[in-house]
Amino acid sequence: MTSDTAFNDRTLSLGLARVAEQAALACADLIGRGDEKAADQAAVNAMRDQLNMLSIKGVVVIGEGERDEAPMLFIGEEVGTGQGPGVDIALDPLEGTTLTAKAMPNALTVIAMAPRGTLLHAPDTYMDKLAIGPGYPENVVSLAMSPRERVEALAKARGCRPSEITVCVLERPRHQEMIAELRETGAAVYLITDGDVAGVIHCAESERTGIDMYMGTGGAPEGVLAASALKCMGGQMWGRLVFRNDDERARAQKAGITDFDRVYSRDEMVTSDVIFAATGVTDGSIVKGVQRRPGFVETETVLMRSRTGSVRRMIYRSKRD
Repeated sequence: MTSDTAFNDRTLSLGLARVAEQAALACADLIGRGDEKAADQAAVNAMRDQLNMLSIKGVVVIGEGERDEAPMLFIGEEVGTGQGPGVDIALDPLEGTTLTAKAMPNALTVIAMAPRGTLLHAPDTYMDKLAIGPGYPENVVSLAMSPRERVEALAKARGCRPSEITVCVLERPRHQEMIAELRETGAAVYLITDGDVAGVIHCAESERTGIDMYMGTGGAPEGVLAASALKCMGGQMWGRLVFRNDDERARAQKAGITDFDRVYSRDEMVTSDVIFAATGVTDGSIVKGVQRRPGFVETETVLMRSRTGSVRRMIYRSKRD
């Protein structure tokens, strides 16, 4: 591979941060306005414009849906100038459209980039997810375990009581039995209404967030984004696709999935070096939301590179019109 087509993650990372920043700024005026679609569209438009300024041959592998379902940033869309390295792109222009519309915490703009062919082409289905932070033996917990067994195994590995473990779970009716079983162990359950990429990231910074483990069923595309972040920050993650009907199985086959029961590890979802960027739209436990000040506006972005394990928190300030 020649130097002009190599995946130079160090050079590309700052451009990726700008993509996330501009998407957050574009939907900032729609925070609390109750219009989820308008907020999402504003973020999509800005993210696409910025991606097309990057010197890449990019393909969106995790995006806003199929070509006929999304006007922009659909799966398979080509982005970038067409000059430079071939890359896979996974994105959620606005993770937390409802959070943004209601001015609730932890809405983010999220994007990851890796060399071409190294991100799992997860279909738009559910995924059963399990994640923990760094510092534990490999496979100390697994999807084959019950929620109770996971808490007890993690507590043993940490040298603490199950009551000292906190688990992040997406608050949905489908998780009621799991939540009840977790609480029977004495563990604390941290419920989130949306945004399970942020939920998984919480595990990687348990000293900062107080979250030790994430589990539950959520979007498969978000699973790949979360795995990208954990590959940079450290931590373990597993995912298994969940299908509700034949149409979803057909989507998986179209994406190249043949083993419907396979459990994917973090490094099977993201097989090479990856860059990850997320900018806060509303205030959250990972980054601050867009801040309006007299004469300027400010964002906070977390930018990560798996090759070096670097995690940067970047403040961007620009003049207001």
